[in-house]
Amino acid sequence: MARESIEDYSLRYAPTSFRTWAPVMVASTALGGIAYLADYAIGASIVLANGTPSALIGILLAAVTIFVTGIPISYYSARYGIDMDLLTRGAGFGYFGSTLTSLIYATFTFIFFALEGSIMAQAFQFGLGIPLPIGYLITSLMVIPIVIYGMRALAKLQAWTQPFWLLIFALPLVALAIQQPQAYAEFLSFSGPDGTAGVNLLGIGLAAGVALSLIAQIGEQVDYLRFMPPLTPANRFQWWAAVLSAGPGWVILGAIKQISGGLLAVWILDRVGEATAVEPIAQFTQGLGLVLPGWAVVPVAVVFVVVSQIKINVTNAYAGSLAWSNFFSRVLHAHPGRVVWIFLNVGVALLLMELGVFALLNAVLGFYSNVAIAWIGAVVADLVINKPILKLSPSYIEFKRAHLRAINPVGFGSMVIASAVSIVAFFGAFGPLLAAFSPFLALAIAFVLSPVICVLTRGKYYLARTDDLQPPMQDADGNLSTALMTCAACGTDYERPDMAACPFHEGPICSLCCTLENSCGEICKPEGTAADLPMPTVRAGS
Repeated sequence: MARESIEDYSLRYAPTSFRTWAPVMVASTALGGIAYLADYAIGASIVLANGTPSALIGILLAAVTIFVTGIPISYYSARYGIDMDLLTRGAGFGYFGSTLTSLIYATFTFIFFALEGSIMAQAFQFGLGIPLPIGYLITSLMVIPIVIYGMRALAKLQAWTQPFWLLIFALPLVALAIQQPQAYAEFLSFSGPDGTAGVNLLGIGLAAGVALSLIAQIGEQVDYLRFMPPLTPANRFQWWAAVLSAGPGWVILGAIKQISGGLLAVWILDRVGEATAVEPIAQFTQGLGLVLPGWAVVPVAVVFVVVSQIKINVTNAYAGSLAWSNFFSRVLHAHPGRVVWIFLNVGVALLLMELGVFALLNAVLGFYSNVAIAWIGAVVADLVINKPILKLSPSYIEFKRAHLRAINPVGFGSMVIASAVSIVAFFGAFGPLLAAFSPFLALAIAFVLSPVICVLTRGKYYLARTDDLQPPMQDADGNLSTALMTCAACGTDYERPDMAACPFHEGPICSLCCTLENSCGEICKPEGTAADLPMPTVRAGS
């Protein structure tokens, strides 16, 4: 776990010395993973199930919700160099409270790994005749060597493949507009299976609910945004442009792909049937047939699908390894390394593929969105209300075990209550309308409950003790300190924001060693400040 070139600071703050990429490089790497084709399948299934008018409104409603909630999450992650788990800890969930959200996030990564892998396996079957079960195995194994080497390898992969992806992405849409413009009109008037024209409120809710399952994608964007360089007056414009485009901005391309998938599915529906129309390989084979010679259509379509799915599944596997690392480090007080959890995440995804998760696309995503959006709603409420307005939550993100309460009812409680109510609604307890809009019910309850519980508890569950370790965590300009300290447990130097005062080791300790420490529970009481603890002189450097 000391090999940070592979670990990518999987359980700790990403130090300023490591964050040397230009904002545009971080943003392009983060957006590279958005090449995934599950959006095409999601958009196709939404349109075919609910009709185009309802599906379009549902997709756009979900996109606006995802964009707005993604802004504060992206900012705090990029500003403080932390991933979604560490952010959640300090945004109202507490040290063990955020363990559940690590599971929610890990679930997102392996569900979507399975969906994306299924799409790649469909391409292997269509173009190469490889049976689906074998294709599932191939798609799972081929991403592991890339993911092992972390951010640097992923950045190169995304940069090299992006031009090819953008070209093939646009070709079918442009060709269809030029050669068969009536296809767009037919798509806009498509009424769905019941033949009812116009907008249906239930259809909007069902469509938005499926699309909202993608709200946890912000966690994968944050896994890259934590490597943004510090915000300075000189890079302010580039920094904000990168954060907004690669953070919440991912959903703009996502919504375009969902609508494109619906368009292509309606266009080929009469030729291939509903079951095949939702498959991206069928959509692109038909679309590329408008511009390529017959002999080139299938090979180019297969290569495009494979490249697209590798681009996203390296991200899914990478993000899953971070989520599992965070979960098991707290449960087991052990961290064998991020690479171990890559195999776990890929293994679970492979099992889901073999069980046929793709056939249950709408049902799985519709249910999952209730839990995911409750989590995101609680985090966002803390970042935009409890911190800046109520000022009962610390203004910074405190993620270190030594300074956190085990469970903070502000975020954890609001998420659990919102999830429970929305899931009950999802299964029809409150009628068909609230069943369709259950994810929005989860968002509203979590967003309202978080500040309410924060006021009722007066914010006393955020911190176990204040951080008075010297030098201060932030410099005079508000940027995180780059002063170095030696961890009393592992003897390695880390930057000041990653360090906490430890009475057990009688010195400063890094956040990961503090997480893995099993012996200091009775000494680290949830009271007092670091200044109250017997500490030797701390060496600091820059």
